[in-house]
Amino acid sequence: MTIEAVCEAAFSPAREAVERGRIPGAALGVIGADGRSAVRFAGMAALVPEREALTREHWFDLASLSKVIATTVMILRLAGQGRLDLDRPLTDAIPDLRQYDVAGAAERKLTFRDCLMHRSFLPAVEPVYTYGNDPARLRAFVLQREWRHGPPVYSDINFILLGIAVERLTGAPLSDWPLGEGLSFGPPPGPAVATENCSWRGRVMKGEVHDENAFALGGAPGHAGLFGTIDGVLGFAHAMLDGSMLSPMMMTEVRTANERHRTCGWERAFAGWHGGDACSADTIGHTGFTGTGLWIDFERGLAWTLLTNRVHPTRHADSGITTLRPAVGDGVIAAWDERT
Repeated sequence: MTIEAVCEAAFSPAREAVERGRIPGAALGVIGADGRSAVRFAGMAALVPEREALTREHWFDLASLSKVIATTVMILRLAGQGRLDLDRPLTDAIPDLRQYDVAGAAERKLTFRDCLMHRSFLPAVEPVYTYGNDPARLRAFVLQREWRHGPPVYSDINFILLGIAVERLTGAPLSDWPLGEGLSFGPPPGPAVATENCSWRGRVMKGEVHDENAFALGGAPGHAGLFGTIDGVLGFAHAMLDGSMLSPMMMTEVRTANERHRTCGWERAFAGWHGGDACSADTIGHTGFTGTGLWIDFERGLAWTLLTNRVHPTRHADSGITTLRPAVGDGVIAAWDERT
């Protein structure tokens, strides 16, 4: 079975979801360690205000894949250069974090690793965009806010702080960081896939970041804002497979209090996770709210990405994405194993 046949077989659940109207459009890319890849796509890049067919050249809002394709790579590269210590407090890069409570603020004790592995006390999300519309002021708000405490959860706030740390250490916005071909902070340089008809902004998001906080923070914070083509995401995946983008810390698992299997930035495979149950234990992956995902099985030398616009024209609908992702992942592995 060729890699084209692997991709075709695994794409069946996504194609069916498009045909049934569960999601407007979907693209699946599969790549091996040898660099051979295949792509399948179906459906629409946009339904409203005008219908637009999805193509291989369309740019997807990658949402939280930004955390692993961009911010995690940036932080680990800066650590490798000796410009930060993962086990030191964020205040090494952001000395003004909770600057009005230097002695007592718990936020000042958070380390880079705490945020990378989502083991802080910070909340999952906060409607930062409702506090103003000036990116610099909102960054100041994030830094000076006394955050409510809770058990460790997957938190956008962790990566907003990491993004600010990168900005401080490099003296430049995240959008200046060199990314591979087919990856860019918005607006993308090509045709864009539509996401939500946003009630706050009063329009369909298309070529503008879907995440409200990312939009309000200027479009390129640490937790979201990255756009990519299917081939751009596959290019990153191949760089992970060949080791040029991989750090051992992306594979080192720490079991967290909320029973997720976290590494630096990524999740590692566990029973019932979003990548399916057929992948090896040496698989890492991540998903994005807009309907995106990337999984890398190092034991097999295989990666796949499923990109959809499941929030178009609204997030308030059952797209079936939580069952679609593992179904596609299991299909990829079944076809790949048959091939080899």
